[in-house]
Amino acid sequence: MRSVRWVAPTLVGVLALAGCGISAQDGGSPERTAGASTRTSAAPDLADVSPLGDVRDWDGEVTAVADTPVDPVVGDPDPDLPVTVTDAQGTEVTVTDSSRILALDVYGTLSRTVFELGLGDRLVGRDVSTEFPEAKGLPLVTQNGHELNAESILALDPTVIITDTSLGPWDVILQMRDAGIPVVVVDSHRGLDNVDDLIHEVADPLGVPAAGDALAKRTDRQVDAVTAEIAKVAPSDPDQRLRTVFLYVRGQSGVYYMFGEGSGADSLIDAIGGYDVAQEIGWNGMKPLTDEGLIAAQPDLVLMMTGGLESAGGVDGLLKRLPALAQTPAGQHRRFVAMDDSQILGFGPITASVLNALAVATYAPGSVS
Repeated sequence: MRSVRWVAPTLVGVLALAGCGISAQDGGSPERTAGASTRTSAAPDLADVSPLGDVRDWDGEVTAVADTPVDPVVGDPDPDLPVTVTDAQGTEVTVTDSSRILALDVYGTLSRTVFELGLGDRLVGRDVSTEFPEAKGLPLVTQNGHELNAESILALDPTVIITDTSLGPWDVILQMRDAGIPVVVVDSHRGLDNVDDLIHEVADPLGVPAAGDALAKRTDRQVDAVTAEIAKVAPSDPDQRLRTVFLYVRGQSGVYYMFGEGSGADSLIDAIGGYDVAQEIGWNGMKPLTDEGLIAAQPDLVLMMTGGLESAGGVDGLLKRLPALAQTPAGQHRRFVAMDDSQILGFGPITASVLNALAVATYAPGSVS
């Protein structure tokens, strides 16, 4: 029996999303100004567009869409099983069969990783955030948004479950273990600092560590290439960079959060060459949004999930709900970049495409079509 052990990075608390399903409300169709877009074509490569001379020389919201076709790093890997791993919670788990996999988390990152490892044909179900075309036909095992459904999971007879603590209720996970299903809990943190670790935390218990190595190296190369292009167009002077915040909104539930240091949004902002306002104002983790926080932040640019912006009634509805935001430079110029909920903070194998799409929307919004 092969034994693999990893040391999990420090876990960072995540906002409880269970039960907060996306339910867009009609918010009208505000008039778009220069640089804005309502279409959803995938972004071109940043290297192929003409960036603005002044990063603040645009008004209107932009939808960023990453180009993310599945591209398995190997064609048909042969898992080397059984394998024993120690997961992110310190639990020793032995996996003997990876023929029927469930990979579940709030962003769909884990299922995407399984596909990129070449094991997509072994997935038997999906979470609500797994929306890429290759997996969308799989049966759902979540309900009411991100709530795990025990009956749906057991009906699929999985031989292994890869998950984290971003979905609930946790009793469902314990029930799966009691039913004899190996459950491997990986790190819930998402950020540029643990993309490689997360890939290995998925690949190792599935018995394909070599595919994990190859996928991590490919992802690193792609991220390095994109960040090099971003460095060419982002202001070198931090004082000239767009003051950027990430807002998490579920308007139908009255949920308004600003994500700060350690949330994953901070590394996203840094990677696209923005000025991370959260660090300046000492906004750590994920906190309910306040007028005082917005006034202190004075953002030039707001990043959001598309579903969240829709749930607040679009930009018009959000600014009406948050008058303090309307008084900031971002609000006055309607300078919002939204991206699909399953892409923007998922990181993982699609990180480079996400960074590219956000950078194009930020520095060449007129190129978004």
